[in-house]
Amino acid sequence: MRKTSRSVTRGSGNIFADLGLPDADEHMLKARVAIFIGKRIKQLALTQQGAAKRMGLSQPDVSNLLRGRFEGFSLARLLGCVRALGNDVEIKVKRPSHGDDDHVGRMCLMMG
Repeated sequence: MRKTSRSVTRGSGNIFADLGLPDADEHMLKARVAIFIGKRIKQLALTQQGAAKRMGLSQPDVSNLLRGRFEGFSLARLLGCVRALGNDVEIKVKRPSHGDDDHVGRMCLMMG
């Protein structure tokens, strides 16, 4: 048996950034919101049809969202779905902790 050496590169925690996609933070944020929506739908024991009605979407849109196909959804639209499922959304804008005015801001999601 021949041994092969393999190198492993640790990911950054954002697959979209690791793939070099533009707007990686926004893609990651949208993905996390979509995952939250899927968990909330399960928690509420909603069918896709019931979830669609509650969120003001079509059932195929809910299906796409739950399968990770959220390309056609803006962040605002996803957050509207979160609200429609009974959760509050709080948005906080803050200065960077290191005081660098040239810093490009980042986006993150905190769920409680």
